[in-house]
Amino acid sequence: MNADPRLLELMSYYRDAELHGAMLLLRLMKMMSDDPEAQVNLTRHVADETRHAWLWTKRMLDLGGRPVKVAGGYQSRVGKRIMPHSVADLLAITVVVESRSLARYREHASRPGLDDTTLKVLEAVTFDEQWHLDWMSTKLDAMTSTADARDRVHALMERYRRIDEEVYQGLLCHEREVFAEDAPPSRVT
Repeated sequence: MNADPRLLELMSYYRDAELHGAMLLLRLMKMMSDDPEAQVNLTRHVADETRHAWLWTKRMLDLGGRPVKVAGGYQSRVGKRIMPHSVADLLAITVVVESRSLARYREHASRPGLDDTTLKVLEAVTFDEQWHLDWMSTKLDAMTSTADARDRVHALMERYRRIDEEVYQGLLCHEREVFAEDAPPSRVT
């Protein structure tokens, strides 16, 4: 079976974002080494991110393809514009990118004519992304117990969301060029 190269590129973008997310979380694990609860959640989170990358890789293999090199994926583009330094900064950017992933996967899963196997991958990663958002948002809220800290994180997240939206719109333009239509094909042929 020959996989649609456009579909392989799309899945490779998903895979790339998951792998970059795992690397960011490993950095966060090091910074939060004195927080046993965070270590448990981060370990599970890293395991999920790498499993998601594998699910996308396996889906490409099942389609008869292989991952393609992603130059300038979502996480790389965001990383060029945001340099988080503190734990709160890293949690905030991770909440923003996890929100984007969740929305993106949900949008893809809602496309008409989507094949069952790809839908199952999307459902699996969507389920995990919701947990990622929940635990990280709760942790970030707990770390920002003062009004000044909440205001700082709120302003930071607004900035991160603006950057995320700009990056995402750029990737959508690229996707439309690659697929020469409004959305990539959802049906595997």
